[in-house]
Amino acid sequence: MELKNTVLGIELGSTRIKAVLIDERHLPIASGDYEWENQLVNGVWTYGMDRVHTGVQTCFARLAEDVKTRYGVALDTVGAIGVSAMMHGYLPFDAEGKQLAEFRTWRNTITGEAAEKLTALFDFNIPQRWSIAHLYQAVLNGEEHVKDIAYLTTLAGYIHWQLTGEKLMGVGEASGMFPIDSARCDYDEVMLRKFRELTGIDLRAILPKVLPAGACGGTLSAAGAKFLDPGGVLQPGIPVAPCEGDAGTGMAATNSVRPRTGNVSAGTSDFAMIVTEKPLGVHREIDMVTTPDGAPVAMVHCNNCTSDINAWVNLLSEFAFAIGAPQNKGELFSMLFRKALEGDADCGGLMSYNYFSGEGVTDLDEGRPLFLRTPDAKFTLANFMRTHILSALSTLKIGLDILTRTEQVGIDKLYGHGGFFKTPEVGQRMLSAAVGAPVSVMETAGEGGPYGMALLGAYMLWREEGESLADYLDNKVFAEAKSVTLMADVQDVEGFNRFLSRYKAALPAEKLAARAF
Repeated sequence: MELKNTVLGIELGSTRIKAVLIDERHLPIASGDYEWENQLVNGVWTYGMDRVHTGVQTCFARLAEDVKTRYGVALDTVGAIGVSAMMHGYLPFDAEGKQLAEFRTWRNTITGEAAEKLTALFDFNIPQRWSIAHLYQAVLNGEEHVKDIAYLTTLAGYIHWQLTGEKLMGVGEASGMFPIDSARCDYDEVMLRKFRELTGIDLRAILPKVLPAGACGGTLSAAGAKFLDPGGVLQPGIPVAPCEGDAGTGMAATNSVRPRTGNVSAGTSDFAMIVTEKPLGVHREIDMVTTPDGAPVAMVHCNNCTSDINAWVNLLSEFAFAIGAPQNKGELFSMLFRKALEGDADCGGLMSYNYFSGEGVTDLDEGRPLFLRTPDAKFTLANFMRTHILSALSTLKIGLDILTRTEQVGIDKLYGHGGFFKTPEVGQRMLSAAVGAPVSVMETAGEGGPYGMALLGAYMLWREEGESLADYLDNKVFAEAKSVTLMADVQDVEGFNRFLSRYKAALPAEKLAARAF
């Protein structure tokens, strides 16, 4: 193995930190991971920064162990590195690099006042999870630390800073902090001025520098090498791509950076990214972000996807253990997902809401996982599982309907990726029923974000002069990629629509549950 011909992608996801090493054919050849989970502390969804450090180092150590086992070499260098993480959130630091407030993740719905006022000021939708909404809410709350902020970044931006000493990020990640002018591939100057006039804060002085895909984001410093590998095997000097968010890496991983292409990433949260050909109206359910090379993207982001499914599978796993028939968790997931294909298309009178946290699309500041059924419902295991799978996609469908029906956004290709699609056919077929269009899943779909980040690192390292990201992905990465395309049948589509109609009608019950319990 020639390590100089490999690229390392690392992504800090909601429940897992994962590293993927790819070779010059853009194929995954080694990986490592670390499981973690966010915590609700004093009303704030957060991750402790000590867990961030431990998780990244453990993940890298497991990758190095995998490389050693497979190829018999020590992982002392690579051709390039790229880091990604959950988009949005709030990580403020003072001039000495001291963290000024707890890391406030994308999952929080505590910035409603700020998001509403900024949306009106900018005439541009500012969701609650965006970094600028968190900053302005801290201003409105009179939080003492605001006056000391010298640098405001995201989790990906923080890791990039630790690795390189550079305060910068890719344009896709930056578009989840503050609105981007795609023509300039930089923060929108008019909105920067409006915010400065409103608050007196010069965001240029505290936000990361913005770079497009293909630019170099610095090199791994000696301190950065120690940050990744405290054992000292990894050597500094490696080029580092501009960090990106999980939305941008999902687009890269599914070859969805051209107009009229899109992808759905589904795991703890789910979101759809559709590259648009025209400006859209302001919709509170739709974010406008960018591809890693700066093109405008309509994003439907839902805070909740598989957490409730995970909880029910854990319960069933506990039951299996109690009766003396313990099950492998991965195999149990697959079996239960496949069982859903046997259920009624509209779930037979069952209903669930998967809201572990608030949900902007359906105007919920808090969530309560809720399961409902009518007295005459067909209460079978197949319908039970199908209900939870359709529930995981229902909020996403509400947002997508605005794009496709209200805004007439065209979609030629839609790819699925993330853990939701690991069981063949099931998640793919259910998503196709939700959108009423074919859905493709590539063989690398399970790799998701870290694979996409590695591809962005490869583009930085190996692209030809003038070669666009879309052309690089088409011609160098996915020209011979294997994928499976599936279209749900008419009964599945009609069944999902009936389910969604009942889902919308019963939403007041979920809202009451959040207030009463």
